[in-house]
This record gives sequence, structure tokens and C-alpha cells, in this order.
Amino acid sequence: MTARARVLAVVAVAAALTVAGTVTVAWLQTRGETTRQAGLVTKPRKGKPPLTFDLGVRSDAEARALLRGERLLRQGKAPAALAVFERYRSVDAQIGAAFARWPDGGLDTLKRLVAAHPRSAAAQLHLGWALLWTGRAADAVRQLQRVDSQFPDAPESVTAEDFLYPKQAPDLPPIVLGLALPSAPTAADQLRILAAAARRPGAPDAKLRYGLALWSLRRRVSAQRQFAAAARLAPRSPVAQTAAAVGLFTKRAPVRSFSRLGPLTGVFPKAAVVRFHLGALLLWTGEVQKAAVQLQLAVRDEPRSPFATAARQLISLIPGAGTK
Repeated sequence: MTARARVLAVVAVAAALTVAGTVTVAWLQTRGETTRQAGLVTKPRKGKPPLTFDLGVRSDAEARALLRGERLLRQGKAPAALAVFERYRSVDAQIGAAFARWPDGGLDTLKRLVAAHPRSAAAQLHLGWALLWTGRAADAVRQLQRVDSQFPDAPESVTAEDFLYPKQAPDLPPIVLGLALPSAPTAADQLRILAAAARRPGAPDAKLRYGLALWSLRRRVSAQRQFAAAARLAPRSPVAQTAAAVGLFTKRAPVRSFSRLGPLTGVFPKAAVVRFHLGALLLWTGEVQKAAVQLQLAVRDEPRSPFATAARQLISLIPGAGTK
């Protein structure tokens, strides 16, 4: 999956669905392809490994420079990218410099970075890319599996899963809550406001909002904690119960989420929030026609809800699936 800088903490529902729609339609158009499967890699790959920085809500000078360097490298301007990365000494900057110089000592540099910073998910992930680009496919798969299992709350874990499970749609499935979000000067400010509100006793909606922000940042374990706390406080809320179920989703074990979400269709038989998210998870895991059925039910049951609006957007991406 190509590198994407995620610098916004939260997004409006429409923006979230736009992002979800973009990755989903690309996946639907290439469904069945196996070119990304590690088993097909038997020799070094051409070009440079991808930089997949995920800097969260950072907007400082170095973060902006790193993203500029990432962009330059993606455009094939390695010398210019290297000049950017060499101005800094952070782990991310050293990763960028190693890939800008690739293949000159790149794999050894990543090994040294991982040895010096074993808790850096970014270093661990990029070692996986370095191994893959040198033709060591089996080692790369093991490395990316390590990223996925040892850093479950890091966005790099989601990126690793995108590679390890290429038959599923990339990234995380969308979560739609139908809750307004606070305005703030910056994404970091917005995240702080949401975190402070979520710390208050009670306040299930505040926990849902903060959980959504964390989900948008691909910090799925932290998001799930907020969703689970909201669900405990609001056992009769289909929104809270659905969020807690979807928050369990991983590509390596999607059954955890399905086993909790599926029964909610019986508990809340007319709740579009349940049907929409069940449809989204089915779509993400490749059950396209089953997904269309659930999304159509979301539209039928609550046609004016934000969940129906989101469902229509996903339905529009599925060939031959029109709302009934």
C-alpha cells in the first residue's frame, strides 16, 4: 500500500466516508490480484522501498519536513529527499535517509535502527520493507507479522496487515457515530479536547467521540478501550454497542468483531447503525454481496440517518448493487 501521511486527528463523517470509499473502490477494482503476496517475491525488487510514515497529529517543523521528504522520494527525487532527511537525527529521519540512499547499506542501516530502537514500530515496519525489497520474502513476512502482533496500537500494525492480508480491503473499516465533533484550531488541539471530555465520569458520547478520533489515527487498541467503556455505560445504545464490536476488528482475526456485531442485529433489529457497520465489515473482508444486503437494510430501516447516507456511499462502490 502506498504511503499516506495522516496528520488529522479526526474527520467529519463525510470526509471519513470519502477516504473509505477511495480505498474500497481501488480494492474492488483490483480484487483477485495476487501481485502483493509475499510468496511471489523471489528476487530483489526494483526501485526503493516505500516510506510509510504515520506522524499522527504532529505539525511541527520536522514533521512537515519528513512528509516533504517522503513526497520527494515517492516522486523519484532521491537526492532532494536525502537532503531533507539529513537535517534531522530522529529515527524517522534516519529511516528516510536509508531509503533515499537505497540500496547502499539500507538493510544494514534498518537492522541497526531496530537494534537501537526495538520499541519503534516505524523502524520495525521499515525493516520489513527493506527485507522484502532485498528479496527475503519469508523474513519480510515474519517481520511484518511481528509488527502486527507486538505493536497492536500503532498505525504501523494496520499497514503491516494491509500487506499480510491483501485479499481484504486496505486500512480500517469506517466507523460512523452520527455525533458532532468539537471544533479546534488544530488537530492536536481537537484531540486534547476530546481526550479531556472522555476522562470525565460517565459521558459515553464523549468516549465514543474520542474513540473515533483514535480510530481515525489507526490507534485501534486505544480506540477500542474508549468504545468498550462507552458500551458499559450505555448497554441499551445500539451506537455504543456497535462501536465496541467494530473496535475489535483486525484482519488477522475478524471473527472477534463479527461474533459480537452479528448478534446485535437481533438485539437491535431495526438499527441502521448495526446494519451499516456489519455491511462495512463484510465489504472489508471480501463478502461483497453479503455486504450489499446489509447496507441496503441500513438504508431501508432508517433512510434519513447518517448511517443510511454512509451506506449509500458504500453501495455506490459495489458493482450491480443498487438500493432497493
